[in-house]
Amino acid sequence: MFVDRVEIEVVAGRGGDGCMSFRREKYVPHGGPDGGNGGGGGNVIIRCEQGVNSLVALAHKKIWRAERGTHGMGSDCHGKRGADVTIPVPPGTLVIDATADFVIKDLAKDGEEFVVAKGGAGGWGNAHYKSAINRAPRDWTPGHEGERRRLVLELKVIADVGLVGMPNAGKSTLLSRVSRARPEIADYPFTTKIPNLGIVHVGADREFVMADIPGLIEGAHAGVGLGHEFLKHIERAGIIVHLVEPQPMDESDPIANWRSIRDELRLYKESLAERPEVTVVSKCELPEAVEVHRRMEQELGRPVMLISSVTGTGLAELKREIARLLDEAKHARPPG
Repeated sequence: MFVDRVEIEVVAGRGGDGCMSFRREKYVPHGGPDGGNGGGGGNVIIRCEQGVNSLVALAHKKIWRAERGTHGMGSDCHGKRGADVTIPVPPGTLVIDATADFVIKDLAKDGEEFVVAKGGAGGWGNAHYKSAINRAPRDWTPGHEGERRRLVLELKVIADVGLVGMPNAGKSTLLSRVSRARPEIADYPFTTKIPNLGIVHVGADREFVMADIPGLIEGAHAGVGLGHEFLKHIERAGIIVHLVEPQPMDESDPIANWRSIRDELRLYKESLAERPEVTVVSKCELPEAVEVHRRMEQELGRPVMLISSVTGTGLAELKREIARLLDEAKHARPPG
């Protein structure tokens, strides 16, 4: 099960109360205040962890509570601090304040964490108020409440390369051939309903992450079908690989399909249409592929790749071209 958006409530721990107490010992003639302070409440922490791939664990637990601090006691015994609670999320998770609707944190790196709800401070015991002029204070304070907030956690897949194209264009098959990912593959549209990630190796010391995005249809930018759910997962991809099927099942025109997908990317977010794109005619074992490849090159005015995930034709060249563009993008990125 893949879950990429959940709403939860986080409640930090309440601080323990301070204690009012006085020493009463047989051989201590001048007793005094010895009430300890309350312990602080635990924090709620959100941590980015590489091994977590979905928000599914959070879908079944709507409230996350940290432990409260214990109360102070006599003999200057301070209360114990409450334990923190840590929520693990995948890289690429946006933490959004559900009430004010703003992004609190964008967690992208493994091990990155932050306190999303701070525990309440413990109260002061009466020993805290002892002074030269107030030797027997009876003052103490209760612990403070911890922070409470409602959050929306939204996952946007982090990948170097995003595969786009019409349903049944061969994205899942390509990913399965160039990586160890095993997405569902069938001879009908919309077999991919969730993003799939795979690590692609180029030579012995070069690799990149490729994401297979479910097939897009016209109107996806406006939410037709699951448009927004699909498109948000390629926002972080540095390069787009656009697969064009030479013989669509609905007998539509491959060139028109390419234009349609490009329009959906542009209408959803202008920056997506400006990303480097490798245009690829898939399924070159089909007789129509060569003619569609010729027409695509004529339409774009630049080279278009021709591959077959079934026979393996052109896959090595495609991986090298992607690696080259990723290197170019890395060197073109401003420092910092």
